[in-house]
Order: sequence, then C-alpha cells, then structure tokens
Amino acid sequence: MNIYGVSLLAFCFLAGKIIGTFLGSLIGLSGDIGGVGFSMFLLVFINSYLKKKNINISKSENGVLFWSTMYIPIVVAMSASQNVKAAMLGGWLAIIVGVLVTIVAFMLVPLLSRIGKEDLNKK
Repeated sequence: MNIYGVSLLAFCFLAGKIIGTFLGSLIGLSGDIGGVGFSMFLLVFINSYLKKKNINISKSENGVLFWSTMYIPIVVAMSASQNVKAAMLGGWLAIIVGVLVTIVAFMLVPLLSRIGKEDLNKK
C-alpha cells in the first residue's frame, strides 16, 4: 500500500509540538501547551491552501485523510488518560467536578441535537 501525505502530517505534528513547547516555556511550564491543536490547525490550513492553489493531488489528500482519521482518536485517548491520572492525583474535588461536567454534557445532548433540525425541515 502506498502511503501519501505522511510528510505533511509529520511536518505539521513537529511544528505544532515545537510551538506548544515554546508556549509552555514562555509561561513557565515544562510541558506542551496545545501542540496537537496547533498541528491540526496547520494541517487544515496547509491542506486548504494547497486545494486553493490546485497543488494538492488526490493521492496525497487521501493519505492525509487516512492518517488524520487514525491520528485524532489516538490523541484523544492519550489526553483522556492523562486527564484521569491528573484528576485522581488532584483529589476528590477534581473527581466531583469531572463527574458533574460529564453529567451536564450528557444532559445537553438532546438540546444540542435539536439545533439545526428546524433548518433541515424547512428545506
């Protein structure tokens, strides 16, 4: 199987990691602040720029799409496990707040699912 788009994804990841680490050091933290977010922003920005200029070929675009679908769930799972570890070390208050926020988010699902349904019915 030919793999296309990996170099663009790798570049965006490394650039985002560098930006996130630099921002962390600016405010005095030893960690990465938003590196994954910056890398995803760069990936979307560069991909749309290449589409506008008609530079992007379909094989490369399909490769970026494939790797982005693999990349996002892995990063979400990694960050979720870090948040659970931090909450367990943070004490009961962090756990209670996390549970309450999750319950409120579940309660908002029906409300959020109604948004946009009226627009679809009008068409």
